[in-house]
Amino acid sequence: MPDAVFVNLPVADVPRATAFYEAIGCTKNPQFSGPTASAMVLSESLTFMLLHRDFFQTFTPRAVADAQAVTEVLIALPLGDRAAVDALVAKAEAAGGTGDIRPVQDMGFMYGRTFTDPDGHIFEPFHMDMAAAAAAMAAAEPA
Repeated sequence: MPDAVFVNLPVADVPRATAFYEAIGCTKNPQFSGPTASAMVLSESLTFMLLHRDFFQTFTPRAVADAQAVTEVLIALPLGDRAAVDALVAKAEAAGGTGDIRPVQDMGFMYGRTFTDPDGHIFEPFHMDMAAAAAAMAAAEPA
């Protein structure tokens, strides 16, 4: 697990947040879950730790951001194609999140959308065609 990333997110309601993350494709790891936290595995390398706000507060001397009021982080998720981006946003909306909180980004080589979870955390699923991106950057370089 040396390359694994655990994103700790404060949530108001652990069961509600757990249901949302299951709806967008995560699997709950019961070994690291309980009444104040859910470990939601998206892939071998990415787990979202949903921590009740009071429990989250025990890990930091700073105030915990209210993601409904301020932006504390933008979580970019690379996906395999545009259809996967659209499907994830649709799942998030159906599960109680808010889709497309800003305009869809379509740069040709990169396609991205946004959604928030019920606690206001912002996700940016995107697909980038690396060959097309490299060609676009090469074309933009001064001669």
